[in-house]
Amino acid sequence: MASYFRQVPDFQYVSRLPNSQSISDYITVKNLFKRGKLREDIFGNLQFFTKYKIIGNERPDNVAYKVYDDETLDWVVLLSNNILNVQTEWPLSQQGFDNFLLEKYGSYDQIYAVHHYETNEIKNTNGILIIPAGLQVPSNFTTTYYDDILGRQVTQRNFTRAVTNFEYEQKLQDDKRNIFILKPTYLNVVFNDMEEIMPYKKGSQQYVSENLKKGDNIRLYT
Repeated sequence: MASYFRQVPDFQYVSRLPNSQSISDYITVKNLFKRGKLREDIFGNLQFFTKYKIIGNERPDNVAYKVYDDETLDWVVLLSNNILNVQTEWPLSQQGFDNFLLEKYGSYDQIYAVHHYETNEIKNTNGILIIPAGLQVPSNFTTTYYDDILGRQVTQRNFTRAVTNFEYEQKLQDDKRNIFILKPTYLNVVFNDMEEIMPYKKGSQQYVSENLKKGDNIRLYT
């Protein structure tokens, strides 16, 4: 992320630190509200991306190094998937996942307790799909349908399966592993867009330079 934050402009706001010497003291920080993004014509077009599956404990910088030969382009990986919070939107490491499960469910017994029930696939004798697999249903769910070959109604029972809390959470993690990667060919387009997006534009009273804005000092008026 280092290369990304170098492009993020600064913002000065009035110091609230207890050791501040004056009500006019300012602190300079990165303006995290000034966020880069991919252009809509790129973000919404799959031809600019390739599918990627996160393996094991790979972090965004690991993926960036593998794809772009530059770990500092982890921010491109995150922007390509509109990921704002790596802690919740990126798959956990194995140790992190184990800790998460214990914290959420309290014990191994609860981790492997039933979370919900799902259907197994049901087809009629013609091979036509009646009930797809993976629907969340009550444990005693039944379905009745007319089978043309048998010439009668058929009632299906006991075709659900129990999904444990572990399986449920593992699927959520696995879903996060399927991401899109911007093709290296288009990196320069993104770099140029960032150079256009990040600098401040003249016209605001807070404008100091392309890389700095200064907030109003409300302490002078209170």
